[in-house]
Amino acid sequence: MDQDTFISHLVELRDRLLRSVLAFVIVLLCLFPWAADLYDLMASPMMLALPEGTKMIATGVVTPFLVPVKVAMMASFIIVLPYVLYQVWAFVAPGLYTHEKRLTIPLVVASTILFLLGIAFCYFFVFGVVFDFVNKIAPKSITVAPDIENYLSFVLTLFLAFGVTFEVPIAVIILVRMGVVTIAQLKEARPYFIVGAFVVAAVVTPPDVVSQILLAAPMCLLFEVGIFFARFVVRRKQDGDEDQPLSEADMEKELDKIDAEEKGRSG
Repeated sequence: MDQDTFISHLVELRDRLLRSVLAFVIVLLCLFPWAADLYDLMASPMMLALPEGTKMIATGVVTPFLVPVKVAMMASFIIVLPYVLYQVWAFVAPGLYTHEKRLTIPLVVASTILFLLGIAFCYFFVFGVVFDFVNKIAPKSITVAPDIENYLSFVLTLFLAFGVTFEVPIAVIILVRMGVVTIAQLKEARPYFIVGAFVVAAVVTPPDVVSQILLAAPMCLLFEVGIFFARFVVRRKQDGDEDQPLSEADMEKELDKIDAEEKGRSG
């Protein structure tokens, strides 16, 4: 790659980054007037679990302003995520082969949808179960009044954990497609994956059994989903897909052919 080509790639990368940032800023400015409403929406699972008349508290001076703004930023990022992924795709697409493009587009779309499904599952189901469980076992001698900044940190952690967890099928398909593992090896590793899923859930979730199970159980189920769909990837490769990798003998023949052509040109 010569210097002019490298500089042109850098310029294109800069332009696409600026477009993504500009889209994020525009969406953020549009959502900013409703930042407080967005926080109320995010806090509704906790408010439904708290005793009637109980409210959250803010211990910082500017926390009532900053926390809703952070929520608006999070919502803006989720909204512009498809556009950002499109910019990434448009940047790398010219360097991909046709069969790589056919595989990349469905994976990008599926990974985005699965990440959003993970967030939705966490918000609509997990939060209600966990908050209701925690508040029911809380001692009657205390008043439960969560701090809004701690609540935001808790929500972001679980959103990220469940969003990444729902990417398990994509990771399994990619590993099988690249030939790193086989379906038989994945099936043999199933008991270890189950143990690992509960270990990961214990690390990234709060120290309660309910949230750990609610994270580990979907992770194990999605692992099985990834194995199921990975069979179709293997079948396509066995049917003569053009993405079939070269053997070592074929690779050596190709290299010898290239060397011979280069010697002919120099001669």
